Amino acid sequence: MKRMALMMSLILMAGIAGVGILHGMASAEAAASLRHVVLFKFKADAKPETIQQIENAFRELPKKISVIQSFEWGTNVSPEKLDQGFTHCFFLSFKSEADRDTYIAHPDHKAFGKLLGPSLDKVLVLDYWAKP
Repeated sequence: MKRMALMMSLILMAGIAGVGILHGMASAEAAASLRHVVLFKFKADAKPETIQQIENAFRELPKKISVIQSFEWGTNVSPEKLDQGFTHCFFLSFKSEADRDTYIAHPDHKAFGKLLGPSLDKVLVLDYWAKP
């Protein structure tokens, strides 16, 4: 009888643990974000005030494009000297590829590209699904 009770307890605990694991997986999938990383290398003759205007314009995009889930940015401070001239990093998150595509096609994003273009030497864009 004790053996049967022990077996039932173990089966019940395994079942509860399995449900918890599956729930955790579902939560992780639901919380997944599509990251959109953008690096800028400006032309050598780009004026500081123009770069400031570009920074300000990029910072305004989350207020204009509602599908942007989160946004942060900064300039390179790495001592490694491996930046290949890229100075600015902008980091956006989206809930889905469709949201990212909406952002890319959005008129305010297109207008930002026109502002950026004359000062830009190179751009690097990388998108990935965040993993824990």
